[in-house]
Amino acid sequence: MTDSAAPSSRTAVVAAAIDLFVQHGYDQTSVEQIAQAAGVSRSTFFRQFGGKEDVVFADHEVLLAETRAFLSQPHDDPWAAVCEASVRVFRHFAADPELARRRYKIVREIPGLRDREIVTVFRYERLFDEYLREALPGLDPLDAVGFAALVTAVHNHVLRRLMRGARVPASVLRRALDDALRRYGVHPGGDAAAGDDLIVAAFPRRMPAAEVTRRLRASLGE
Repeated sequence: MTDSAAPSSRTAVVAAAIDLFVQHGYDQTSVEQIAQAAGVSRSTFFRQFGGKEDVVFADHEVLLAETRAFLSQPHDDPWAAVCEASVRVFRHFAADPELARRRYKIVREIPGLRDREIVTVFRYERLFDEYLREALPGLDPLDAVGFAALVTAVHNHVLRRLMRGARVPASVLRRALDDALRRYGVHPGGDAAAGDDLIVAAFPRRMPAAEVTRRLRASLGE
């Protein structure tokens, strides 16, 4: 036992905890058992994680911090940056799918952990939303929150396929996110316009933008 642990030992503690949860059940596993299995002291465990629930979501805390740091860097295309951030998170779990699947099984079985998972998903979504609003001044908040929610939902859909045992490379997520970018008309590569894709409309200069949008949507059947 030691009273301190290097950052790399966090992974060992998480793995030990997940193994014990799977073998004995989440509620039946104590912090003392986890610390002993991981070779750290009880005090070190609490300093690193705080509690059993925090162990389950330890990767997300690290990933949220890394995602925030990634988005704080300069990016030529904020929309693509959000998608790349999503892929980076996916790659983390895909690197050790068996551990991720065991964690997923535990979360599915414990109501309190499912509730925290919902909150954690929202934290990613809010991070993407806030980044887009800051990176694109004047962006309609509905576009920011809509795109953030779409990217998060697409990511979670693809990740659940991985959690359920399928072999899912990151390229599957990239293709899905490319479709999300196209749906918003912000794909970096653009799209070749079809014959009926170009519409010319004229409105009085004084007409509010919201009314222009409403009329265009009505005309397009949206």
